[in-house]
Amino acid sequence: MTEETQKTQEKDDVAQPATAPETAAPEPGLDEIKTCVGATGGGDGEGAAPEPGSAIPPEELERLKNDLIAALKTVYDPEIPVDIYELGLIYRLEVDDDRNIEVDMTLTAPGCPVAGEMPGWVENAVASVPGVGQVKVKLIFDPPWDMSRMSDEAKLKLNMF
Repeated sequence: MTEETQKTQEKDDVAQPATAPETAAPEPGLDEIKTCVGATGGGDGEGAAPEPGSAIPPEELERLKNDLIAALKTVYDPEIPVDIYELGLIYRLEVDDDRNIEVDMTLTAPGCPVAGEMPGWVENAVASVPGVGQVKVKLIFDPPWDMSRMSDEAKLKLNMF
């Protein structure tokens, strides 16, 4: 029994370092975008996998994610010649098993003149992706946007290096 307990402990020791990077705080910017599959589903949890699983095959999910990002890159803040994705205005992108999409986004400033219109632009862009179900866009201001969220591509385009 002692040898079995030791093997279990060794397995636990090996597993912990593999999970540590997932709990580390992500770097600001594009790395904060999370594509979660199955995270919005309800139910009692019976028969559910321990980790969020997906009814969407991985290859299709990757294609969908790339198509969603491409769609987000078609939306621009009219005062800045960089798309909202590269500006770091998209905080969360969630895809459920029914291909319904939830987007949390922000603006460069709460008083942005297009605050009432931009979420609609994002919704329309995301809804135009083939295979997407319902789209919900939520405008949030916490955490507040700052220039550190911009991609290197955006900084280069805006000459901010």
